[in-house]
Amino acid sequence: MGFLAPWFFAGTAALAVPLYLHLLRRHTSTPRPFSSLMFFEPRAQSSIRHRRLRYLLLLALRLALLALLVLAFADPFVNRPAAEAGTNRLMLLVIDNSFSMRAGARLAGAKREAIDVLASRPPAERAQVMTFGAGLRALTRPTRDPRALASAVESIQPSDGRGNFGQLARAAGALGENAPGPIVLHFFSDMQKSAMPASFADLALPTGVSLVLHPVVKSDAPNWLVENVNAPGEVWDPKKAVVEAVIAGYHTPAAARTVSLIVNGKTTQTRVVEVPAGGRATAEFDSLRVPYGFSRCELRIDSADSLPADDAFYFAVDRSDPKPVLFLHRSADTRSPLYFGAALAASAQSAFTMESVTADQALSVRALSVQPAKYAFVVLSDVSALPSSFENALLQYVRNGGGVLIAAGTSTGARSRIPIFGAKILGARNYAESGDRFLTVGEADRSYAPVGQANGWAGVKFYYAVNVDAAGARVAARLADQTPLLLDKRVGEGRVLLFTSGFGNLTNDFPLQPDFVPFVQQAAYSLAGVENRGGSRMVGSFLQLRSSKEQAVSVELIDPAGRRPLSLQEATTALSYRLPDAGFYELRLADGRQDVIGVNADRRESDLAVIPAETLSLWASRPAGPGPGTAASPAPMQVAQKYNPYPLWWYVMLLVLLVALAESWVANLHLGVRREGS
Repeated sequence: MGFLAPWFFAGTAALAVPLYLHLLRRHTSTPRPFSSLMFFEPRAQSSIRHRRLRYLLLLALRLALLALLVLAFADPFVNRPAAEAGTNRLMLLVIDNSFSMRAGARLAGAKREAIDVLASRPPAERAQVMTFGAGLRALTRPTRDPRALASAVESIQPSDGRGNFGQLARAAGALGENAPGPIVLHFFSDMQKSAMPASFADLALPTGVSLVLHPVVKSDAPNWLVENVNAPGEVWDPKKAVVEAVIAGYHTPAAARTVSLIVNGKTTQTRVVEVPAGGRATAEFDSLRVPYGFSRCELRIDSADSLPADDAFYFAVDRSDPKPVLFLHRSADTRSPLYFGAALAASAQSAFTMESVTADQALSVRALSVQPAKYAFVVLSDVSALPSSFENALLQYVRNGGGVLIAAGTSTGARSRIPIFGAKILGARNYAESGDRFLTVGEADRSYAPVGQANGWAGVKFYYAVNVDAAGARVAARLADQTPLLLDKRVGEGRVLLFTSGFGNLTNDFPLQPDFVPFVQQAAYSLAGVENRGGSRMVGSFLQLRSSKEQAVSVELIDPAGRRPLSLQEATTALSYRLPDAGFYELRLADGRQDVIGVNADRRESDLAVIPAETLSLWASRPAGPGPGTAASPAPMQVAQKYNPYPLWWYVMLLVLLVALAESWVANLHLGVRREGS
């Protein structure tokens, strides 16, 4: 027994009040007139006043009432073992069905052991079955029905999700806070080491939750897998498409593995790679022969372990014709289209074909062929003025989702504003006429792909730049004097990139540097919007179903099993969808556009190393037992006995009520006697 507020025992000083009333209070009498004292015998008055307790029963009741009030405010409690909480205790069976449980007979062993635990359950005890893959999912409600519980366990299937034991502890803690009684959590898992959280403190469970661990494996298992594939999402020239696959081995000896490239179910190429012991090897395919449209591709190795589910890696490829790009420049500028066109052809795997048009040609044939809407993106290189009709058409093109790249050059410096981009020109900086002769990049945002992939433009010399107002735009690069060099701005649904220098080798030497090619490639992919199409995703990631301008467009999603996981309402309102399974997903829009995505399980699940027995013992709050190599079979690891405080204050308050009623009745009796005596 204990007290949560023992300082309230100072209130026992109030017990002196009844003692004062019954013992220390002086007797007072009222003087009354008398006729004569001649008949009274004179006697000596005693100097000692005898005092005694009066009304002992009433005194005892009053003392008990005050003592019980003090005891109630001290909040007494007793500790009861969590296992003795009676019918409120819940047996929670959590079966791990993450991707690693596909190895061998791990899931079957976990289900079999869960059935045995259910069989030993007292009939009066409630139980609940849950699975733990990408998260905690309940299969039943708390129930005493053994058939429903056993049926739920038998129905469990492996998933492609990644387990995280820290997430399990947090979910169990939330259940323990809301449960009416204690919870005994039985966890059946392969105890995969990669599922441990970064901090061991994340495994802590609340007081009301007891943990019993049931490891279904005893030691690490070897496993080969296709760890990653580097493949283009779109292909324009199959001969230039390169596919690289990384073949890895966890806890494996050195071995040769056969790697096959499969396109639409047909093996097109094979390679044999030597994988070192517990290491990695790369297999490269120098072409990707796919038909027009979307193709479902996979890299597969020959199966040689207990987890064949990670022997294949899925990815989708979309083959199409090269996309046209409009390059608009001044008639006198012949260097800019030459340099930009060469970089575009060298970098983008023939994804684009560039059409070079002068500003005068755009004015003369604008109604016939130079329509921005038919181009993947548009480049304006050192264009001083545009026809108003063409500029309006180009602005509408950007607002509808198009992309424009503007190189300011020397001609733009004479204007007051940058066309399409809309920034105010503050002046021109001619560094060639200054003492330094040139400036270099002072700040570069490496997270911005056109800059980061181009090594931050280190060593590039800039002789001329236009200083603009950068309000409302992202500045990806600045010169050493803080002049904005590359700006990215959203205009409607589209994007405009502003390069405040030129693409010829007169205002800078950028076109002559190696960084120019990756800059052109990343800028082209970004403006054309082809960098995120096709390819592959990871299980648990989110697939964007529609953009902000497609709110009213209905979508149709087909999962790897051929099902349609979206409801009618979700098909018209949902913005994204979490990918739960590995395989190919097909996305169809109401306007006829479609996309195919290959989804793969998290490869951290492929490392079949187990948590050491000492760590499991710490998690289960018990001393470490024999190691997994010496035990005959994996045994459950019980936690130390836990206790729950059981409050007693309301019992004490009930006694206070009873004593108060008794004290009132006894006091009325004594008061009645005194009135009769008087």
